[in-house]
Amino acid sequence: MNRRPTLLAALALTATAALTLSACGSDDDSPAKDKDTIAGADTGDKKSPSPATSAPASDDRPKIELPSDLSYTFDWPKTGNKEKDAVLADSEQSIKAVDQAIVKQDALDKAYLYYYEGEAAAETQKFVQDYVDHKAAITGSYRFYAPEVNVGKDGTASLSYCEDQGKAFVKYLQTEKIKKTEVTAKSYVIYHTSLKKNDEGVWVIQKIVSQSGSAKCQP
Repeated sequence: MNRRPTLLAALALTATAALTLSACGSDDDSPAKDKDTIAGADTGDKKSPSPATSAPASDDRPKIELPSDLSYTFDWPKTGNKEKDAVLADSEQSIKAVDQAIVKQDALDKAYLYYYEGEAAAETQKFVQDYVDHKAAITGSYRFYAPEVNVGKDGTASLSYCEDQGKAFVKYLQTEKIKKTEVTAKSYVIYHTSLKKNDEGVWVIQKIVSQSGSAKCQP
C-alpha cells in the first residue's frame, strides 16, 4: 500500500498505509521520526483509545474546532440509506479530526483516535507527527467528491472518494510562510477506506490507501 500524498510530500516517508487528510508540496526532505506510539494500535484487532462507551455515540463525539483559514467542501450528498449516510458523516468528521491534530500539533489528539483503529490509527499518528517534527500546519481549501460507499451485513463498509488538493498548502509555524504549489494532475487524489461499525455505533477507519493523479478524479 502507498502512503497518501501529504503537505510534506517530498519527505522520504516509509509508512505502508495511506492517511486521511493533507495538501501538497514542501522543500523539506528529512525523514519522519518515531515518537510515542498509540497503545493497542499495532493490530487491527485492538482498538485505539476512545471516549467512554456508557453514553450514546452522538453524546460522546469529540468536538472538532478548526481555524478560519481552513475550509472544506464535501460534495457527497445523502444517499437516503441510513447506514451509508452514517459512513459518509463519520468519514467527514474523521478527515477534519486529523486536520485538528495537525493544527494542534498533537500526534495523539483524542479526536482522531475516536475515528481510527489499528493500522490506520498507528499510521495516522506517524502522519501527524511529520507535521509536528517540521513545525508545520495546513491552510487553504479542500474539496471531496465522487464518493462510492458500500455497507456489508457484517458491520463493515468501504468508501472511495476523491480529493482536490489544488488549493490547500503547508504553513510553517515559525515563519508563517505558506508553501504554495502549482496545480497538477497529482493534486487530485483517490482514496479507498475500509471501515467497521464499533460498539458505539461509530464507523471507524481501519485501513486507507490512496493514489495521486487518479484519472477518475481529474476535473
